[in-house]
Amino acid sequence: MENKSQIIDHIKEESARFQALTYEVSKVIVGQKDIIEFIIMAILSDGHILMEGVPGVAKTTMIKAMSKAVGLDFSRIQFTPDLLPADLIGTLIYNQKTQDFETKKGPIFSNLVLADEINRAPAKVQSALLEAMQEHQVTIGSKTYKLDEPFFVFATQNPIEQEGTYRLPEAQLDRFMFKLVVGYLDQEKEKEILKRKLNISDISQVLNKENIFTAQKLVKEIYVDDKIIDYISDIVFATRNPEKFNLKGMKSLIQYGVSPRATLALFSASKAHAFLQKRHFVIPDDIKSVAKAILRHRILLSYEAEAENISTDTIIAQILDKVPTP
Repeated sequence: MENKSQIIDHIKEESARFQALTYEVSKVIVGQKDIIEFIIMAILSDGHILMEGVPGVAKTTMIKAMSKAVGLDFSRIQFTPDLLPADLIGTLIYNQKTQDFETKKGPIFSNLVLADEINRAPAKVQSALLEAMQEHQVTIGSKTYKLDEPFFVFATQNPIEQEGTYRLPEAQLDRFMFKLVVGYLDQEKEKEILKRKLNISDISQVLNKENIFTAQKLVKEIYVDDKIIDYISDIVFATRNPEKFNLKGMKSLIQYGVSPRATLALFSASKAHAFLQKRHFVIPDDIKSVAKAILRHRILLSYEAEAENISTDTIIAQILDKVPTP
């Protein structure tokens, strides 16, 4: 077992590898440094991501580039209204020669699964993902198959098109560690896209599975003080009982606060954020950096909040402002 100084040195060494990953992906992605960092944090925390953005903001390209740079098996599933669960996880096929059923595995048997436009498929297909995301296994017929580790689901959805889409159920949303909002680039960066020749073939593999497993173990070793644990707990409980934290008027805006999964996600993601900063301990700024991406899809707004056009990001900002920082 490594001692404390060895762990600190190891964290600095491995963190540098993951910073090289940001540089590599940036070869084909202009801007979006924050989004790339969140994708890396999800990999370090063994979490799934939901990316929301209008078409053409490089959501799919970013995920493809990342999978190539970390050397993971990649499969892309285009979600459509006529998709069936079997198209995702696989099915049993009768073999006339052997007179027996054979398992034909689906595209979910991969390290990194891109669920493109996830809200275009009906609930029965979305629910087929639930077991895979939570248990890292799928059931075909009467047999259960373990998925290869590491296993990540990175899903995309388009916020502007509502026709022919199915809203993700709360149980499905809760399984995504982060919800990332991918916006437009500024004018200078968009001009840079025109000047640079961006090609995924330019991406080199800079990490492998072993590097990911090593880093994931190191992230678990990062120290979290009791005061930080109290701070995480206060943020979570402020979404459930806002009046206890002097957040007057917020009770009528929140229909349901966040689940215990959000508490675990804040704990894991703040460790991953500290790791990327080459730190062996978590500080309040780590939590503030990841809070919006973790909480924005888990807070269920009331009709009153929707009528007043108040977003979950606004509510989270108020909570972070009011909850005392240790």
